[in-house]
Amino acid sequence: MTEISTAPEARETWTRNSGFILAAIGSAVGLGNIWRFPGVAYESGGGAFLIPYLAALLTAGIPILFLDYAIGHRERGVAPLAFRRLRRHAEGIGWFQTGLLFVIGVYYAAVIAWAMSYFVYSFTLKWGDDSQTFFLEDFLQVGDPEISTTVVGHVAVPLVIVWLSVITVLCLGVSRGVEKVNIVFIPLLLVGFSGLVIRALTLPGASEGLNALFTPKWDALTDLDVWIAAYSQIFFSLSIAFGIMIAYSSFQRRRANMTTSGLVVAFANSSFEILAGIGVFSALGFLAYQQQVAVSDLEGLSGPILTFVTFPAVISEMPGATLFGVVFFGSLVVAGFTSLISLLIGVSNALQEKFGLGRIPAAVLVGGVSGLISVALFSTTSGLIALDTVDQFANNLGVVTSAIVMTVFVVWVVRNGDLLRRHLNAVSTFQLGKWWLVLIGGVAPAFLTIMLIQKVVSLIQDGYEGYPGWYVGLFGWGTIVLLVVVAIVFSVPSWKGRDHPEFIPWPPLDKEAS
Repeated sequence: MTEISTAPEARETWTRNSGFILAAIGSAVGLGNIWRFPGVAYESGGGAFLIPYLAALLTAGIPILFLDYAIGHRERGVAPLAFRRLRRHAEGIGWFQTGLLFVIGVYYAAVIAWAMSYFVYSFTLKWGDDSQTFFLEDFLQVGDPEISTTVVGHVAVPLVIVWLSVITVLCLGVSRGVEKVNIVFIPLLLVGFSGLVIRALTLPGASEGLNALFTPKWDALTDLDVWIAAYSQIFFSLSIAFGIMIAYSSFQRRRANMTTSGLVVAFANSSFEILAGIGVFSALGFLAYQQQVAVSDLEGLSGPILTFVTFPAVISEMPGATLFGVVFFGSLVVAGFTSLISLLIGVSNALQEKFGLGRIPAAVLVGGVSGLISVALFSTTSGLIALDTVDQFANNLGVVTSAIVMTVFVVWVVRNGDLLRRHLNAVSTFQLGKWWLVLIGGVAPAFLTIMLIQKVVSLIQDGYEGYPGWYVGLFGWGTIVLLVVVAIVFSVPSWKGRDHPEFIPWPPLDKEAS
């Protein structure tokens, strides 16, 4: 019988803790911080929304982030390997999460490609006086919900550039690729976006925009939908429960201050969201001032319409429009790219660990397949509609389901919650008490289950955005079916990689053992 080593396997690691923190911040701070939070806050009670937002951060966001960290760091593997080490037959949970990373990465890259094009357009303000017509008709050439084969060249070209860049970074690996990208890009993003916010605050009408965003609507606190919106925002913006943070924490060294790092990442992400809200609504206040209307009368206060229709209209009205546009869309590209890298590193490393692939072959395979699908689906005339549908189901059903299954599995099925708590306490200065188990085993899954049921009922009864049933079935419910199939199919083959699931990841640390 071959003896299995109990020594921790050789594995890439972050060269410094700051590299891990910047990479985690780079993953958390993405497009959703800029185009989703301001609109959600405005529509969900303004200043009063900060109360459920903070409650969601403390009761679900940070606790589940810690859970991701604990699983990845203790088990020394990305999601499939880590869950298999918790329980042999749980590998499918990890592959479900890996499937989510793949699906989200495929369409997320398209939005980065749009931002790259608009970065170039900013030098000439190419969108002109009618930014909506330019975005929907001239740029995306949006057609009907269908399976289109008509490729839009000025979307496909930057999309190919995005995927070539992703492959390059993945080939370089964790320390030479991912870490260095984030060390350069995250400070650049902070400086550039902070300058943009400061400029927006000096515009006429900025104060009216801020009043619209932060004036409390206290009656909103009695609306369950507002609390669900808060949990949704925290949940999705922190990149938790679908494998990203499990992967990133698996590359941490043995003695790493995990919980303190998690607090830094969580509060940095939330701070950037509030900064984005200030900048966006200062600019919207200026647009309302220019058009002599109230901020509430403006259209497109969240999502891609805010970013690629409303904001270009703002930029066109501003003194120094070119510089403002270059900084804004440059910030979008940076925020999106760091998040995209975090999505694909989990997929690439899962294939390396399971099938024994080298880093470069895995990177080329993942980036190549993802890129082909991305260009085929999201650079066509139906790309925007396909993206909107897949995003709705992957995020609001797939990620929420993943979180519920993960928390219930760890706390109630394998009952490893306290072991993971002790592991975090053994390596961290901020200590977790039993309250953490209550949050990840009770509060978070209960609230997420309410969210999930409400969303499923709504999608079954009302469909989605008036799209044809066959289209929602194919690109919406079909996405969920695909994730389940991936979870089953990829769990079947035997492990061939160096990171054999039966290796003991670490000898127990002193505090953990006790």
